[in-house]
Amino acid sequence: MKLLRLCAALLAFQVTAWADSLPDTRAAYLAVIDRPRVPLKPELTELPAVDGLKKYHLWYSSDADERVPGYLLLPDPKSFKGPRPVLIALHGTGGNKDNMGDLVLRAARAGFIGVAIDGRFHGERSHIGSGSADYNVAIAHAFETGKGHPFYYDTSWDVMRLIDYLVTRKDVDAARIGLTGISKGGIETYFTAAADPRVAVAVPFIGVQSFKWSLEHGQWRARIATIQDAFNASAAHAGKSPDSADFVREFYARVVPGIDGQFDGPAMLSLIAPRPLLVVNADSDANTPIAGVRLAVETARPYYVAANAADRLQLIIEENTAHTVNPDARDAGLAWFVRWLKP
Repeated sequence: MKLLRLCAALLAFQVTAWADSLPDTRAAYLAVIDRPRVPLKPELTELPAVDGLKKYHLWYSSDADERVPGYLLLPDPKSFKGPRPVLIALHGTGGNKDNMGDLVLRAARAGFIGVAIDGRFHGERSHIGSGSADYNVAIAHAFETGKGHPFYYDTSWDVMRLIDYLVTRKDVDAARIGLTGISKGGIETYFTAAADPRVAVAVPFIGVQSFKWSLEHGQWRARIATIQDAFNASAAHAGKSPDSADFVREFYARVVPGIDGQFDGPAMLSLIAPRPLLVVNADSDANTPIAGVRLAVETARPYYVAANAADRLQLIIEENTAHTVNPDARDAGLAWFVRWLKP
């Protein structure tokens, strides 16, 4: 009995110590991505209806140099009254906002205002509107110059500015904003949720991981392969071997500083507590090695337990699955938003 009490006391002390460090982590991340908040200057243009639901093309300014394109899909006003919850959906590498169309439509049918945007150097923010060529060029340029963070961080900022716009709308319930994304979008989901408490519920699909764990265990190559051209160009610029974990660390430190340290998955997931968080990953996904996924989730769990919110953190592992999201997992993600945001 004494041993159990001692263990409980040690756990409580450890959770308190961790909790004390969280505001510093959030503040440090915000300091990395921060820039002047220019006027949003939103523009809306009505598009053809989708399944009888009104759709609008959206533009807004996220900083002095960036106009962000996206779209809104509104629920049926006859079926859903009053300010609505929102579900923001973020696409993966090489994709665009239209890739999230099915999820956004399902959300709108369920009573959410569905929103999707193009990430940095994707979709309407690229030269050809598809692929990741511009994204790779931008990342390599960021490594060479030390300016900008197009790899995850800048889109995280864009989403925070999107929320700045959404909370000004009379049809939006600012207390019920959900965020989800797939792969790259999943990573941007948990980064944004960690940084911005206005994200009430988060569901990152096949994005949660520990970058540090992958580096320490030689499982970083699949993640780097998603931006291989940028990485190779950066290695050539630095005169370093592209097949080196040491250079990966150097690359991360310049392009996404802290992603394998202070802002690694375990720390960022912990910042989301006690808000509802459903993590969906696949057991055979080389991009997000499952041991690193479990490390991130289990590091966050004590925060949820300490807040009496253990039921607000769940992990779904897709069995015998590589880097993809199965229909059952998509259904579970939408159900999670319905459960907690109550459209």
